[in-house]
Amino acid sequence: MRESTGRLAKLKRYVHIICGILDIIAAALVLVGILLNIGSIVGNLGTFEKLFTDTSEFKHYLEQIFMLVIGIEFLEMLCRPSSENVIEVLIFLVARHMIVGDTTPYQDFVSVISVALLCVVRRYLRITEEDRKEKKILGLHEKDDSGKKHFLS
Repeated sequence: MRESTGRLAKLKRYVHIICGILDIIAAALVLVGILLNIGSIVGNLGTFEKLFTDTSEFKHYLEQIFMLVIGIEFLEMLCRPSSENVIEVLIFLVARHMIVGDTTPYQDFVSVISVALLCVVRRYLRITEEDRKEKKILGLHEKDDSGKKHFLS
């Protein structure tokens, strides 16, 4: 029984290591895509000339910039996964949809409500995380029935 538990734990460690390597590879590929996109935007000086003469070109330009920002936020989420980073990416995605997309007033209303709810959730998560850190610093903890110490949450 112990031998199979040890093998299972060893397998879990290998799977965890492989997932970490795949995360790094995905982050590197996203970074390459971001750098190529920046080069494409900056290298195309004709786009800046079109912005002065054709206002419809601005929407395309804004779409590219939003995709770049979302890519950067996604890269940050891959490198430092946390609930706050995930919520930031979702906020940018909803904002991009609302600003760049051709939406109806109802869709805009739903997008605004979505962003507001995501901001409330982000604030709630930040408060609970700050509380946990503060309690950890103060050394506040309790013991459960088994005698193990747990920080108050």
